[in-house]
Amino acid sequence: MNFEVYHNLVEALHKAGYRLTPQRLAICRYLASGREHPTPAAVYARVREQVPTISLATVYNTLALLRQLGLITEMGADASGVRYETDTHPHANLICLQCGRVVDAPLPDLAHVQAVLAAQNAFELRSLRLDAYGLCPDCRRTSMPLATETMSYA
Repeated sequence: MNFEVYHNLVEALHKAGYRLTPQRLAICRYLASGREHPTPAAVYARVREQVPTISLATVYNTLALLRQLGLITEMGADASGVRYETDTHPHANLICLQCGRVVDAPLPDLAHVQAVLAAQNAFELRSLRLDAYGLCPDCRRTSMPLATETMSYA
């Protein structure tokens, strides 16, 4: 578990005046446990293993609260639903079109792009996200070539 991420999540909830219930703490522990980009259903399934009494509504409400506090980022919906991530720093998300895997990719220049966009437009940017779509290494090895790559035009 990334204790810094966990501490930041818990401390922000506490400072904002929210109760640190066992359910909220378990959700924070799960979010801090890896670099996944889980859906609410995935959070629910994993946290329910430790806290059997947790409800799906509690998961949705806690994720919404953490997002409102700026502690997690909501990614757009894909086939599996909305996903969340704890890395709120500027970076790229590499998203596999075949398996749905999401990988964080450091992109140091993205912070500079964010600063330039804000300065040039007198806009207070809270975050900047870059999503890149393609095939992950595993899917590239196992995928069939696209039809246009195998067809010959005589």
